[in-house]
Amino acid sequence: MKTVFHSHQSRGHANHGWLNSYHSFSFANYFNAQKMNFGLLRVLNDDTVAPGMGFGTHPHDNMEIISIPLSGDLKHRDSMGNETTIKEGELQVMSAGSGVTHSEFNPNQSSEAKFLQIWIVPNKRDVLPRYDQQLLPDLSNKNYLHQVLSPNADDAGVWIHQNAWFHIGLFDEQEVVQYPWKSPTNGLYAFVLEGEFDLGDHTLGHRDALGIWDTNEITIKATAKDSRILLIEVPLTN
Repeated sequence: MKTVFHSHQSRGHANHGWLNSYHSFSFANYFNAQKMNFGLLRVLNDDTVAPGMGFGTHPHDNMEIISIPLSGDLKHRDSMGNETTIKEGELQVMSAGSGVTHSEFNPNQSSEAKFLQIWIVPNKRDVLPRYDQQLLPDLSNKNYLHQVLSPNADDAGVWIHQNAWFHIGLFDEQEVVQYPWKSPTNGLYAFVLEGEFDLGDHTLGHRDALGIWDTNEITIKATAKDSRILLIEVPLTN
């Protein structure tokens, strides 16, 4: 098994006033040649949007874009005609494909919106753009890894154009779970949302991450109360 540890302190940081963003990988004005991606996981931004502010209309193409609200709401509008609000407890996916424009802003005037913005390189280029939004599983069902994304439209969660899977779990202290790889050539990027976990020989705290490959299973143990983790399994090459 091979691993790479990314501490929360090692992330890039940009505070624009209306947007406070931490970058797990090189993004915008943050560049780190050692942190360009993990396999086909290209972007993992931990964003806080000020009340009433947001991202103006801007374009994307040939990227699978996933948004996971952590608190608050985000108002979404795009060139496909979608106009929705995504809330904590939901997950949004947009296949940019041949090209799409969209905007997102915090509609609340008195509270911040916090969300993860994740980009994955697709396995098909110039597909017809598409949008989906779903409720996450009830994470109060603790001590279980809930699948929230896969390559399969008929499987649990949303789907994308890539051989990738996302799981989210909320765990009591000392609970242990095994995560078996869905595809043996994939890698796994584990990102701690809350609390603390042991993964193999590594201890990860709040917003720490561990990339793992050349194995087919990992033992995950929560070492603090109400610990929450996001697992992103992605191909290492396209």
